[in-house]
Amino acid sequence: MITHFGTTKRGIPVEKITLRAGSLQVSVLTLGAILQDVRLDGVDHELTLGSGTLSDYETSMGYHGALVGPIANRISNGRVRLDGMMYELERNDGAGHLHSGSDGTHAQIWTVSKQSENSVTLTLDLADGVNGLPGRRQITATFTVAAPAGLTLDITGTTDTKTLMNFANHSYWNLDGGDTWVGHRLRVAAGHYLPTDTTSAPTGEICDVNGTDMDFQAARVFEKNAPALDHNFCLSNAAQQQDALTLTGKSGVAMTVATTAPGIQVYDGRGANRPGKATYEGLAIEPQHWPDAPNHRGFPSIAVTPDAPYHQTSRWTFTA
Repeated sequence: MITHFGTTKRGIPVEKITLRAGSLQVSVLTLGAILQDVRLDGVDHELTLGSGTLSDYETSMGYHGALVGPIANRISNGRVRLDGMMYELERNDGAGHLHSGSDGTHAQIWTVSKQSENSVTLTLDLADGVNGLPGRRQITATFTVAAPAGLTLDITGTTDTKTLMNFANHSYWNLDGGDTWVGHRLRVAAGHYLPTDTTSAPTGEICDVNGTDMDFQAARVFEKNAPALDHNFCLSNAAQQQDALTLTGKSGVAMTVATTAPGIQVYDGRGANRPGKATYEGLAIEPQHWPDAPNHRGFPSIAVTPDAPYHQTSRWTFTA
């Protein structure tokens, strides 16, 4: 079902597509390919943190639920080198570049190219030079809901010349509907993580989680700032879909994320809040390539070419 959600400040209409299968209902916006609402039968609250007001997404909630790209996360020095050419990027995070700047895919209006009761495909064309990167690029995002309660997001990106891509769904999750995520249990199937500097950019180290407060290989409850989370956890590079993370609320509602991406970022939401809500309301869980990859030779490459396009599949499975 497609309904009118609102009109942007630039006068462009935004549509909401509602999908359903089994016990799961999901709503997606054409603005930013935003995952706006996730509902599970028998649970009386939303599971992802969204808004019914378009202006919220144009102001303080720009990343909530959005498909962030073409380079998600951070580029520490605000520039990337590709085949000997240096490309200057928007510096919107101090001296660094965050989530592709002000005109990233999270801020664009996507086109509905295919839609059914349980699936929608959105497309977005990026001209050469948009976001500071080369290539005429076409991005496709397909959301599919399947019984009993699963959501799959399949992302592809093609280009006519070599470029860089790293997409991430940036949804915030609170499975209890409470004021904060405190009390949730988190499990991350990763033996290594990327330490960060004072700007939250990776230092370049790849560290073992064993014996540290970043060890979530067994599900555990944790508190605000214990540890403070805005880190990438390193998954297998096999590009085969694997269960990477499970989040479980005190209520017993649980979400398992599987992905083909080599990393999954977990952010505790200490600097993000919805209007009228507190910080730490939800955990951002973002399947993606490793942040700042172009600046670290040991990180998996985010280069794509006409012959080797971008592809990521992630799946969320819910139980109550």
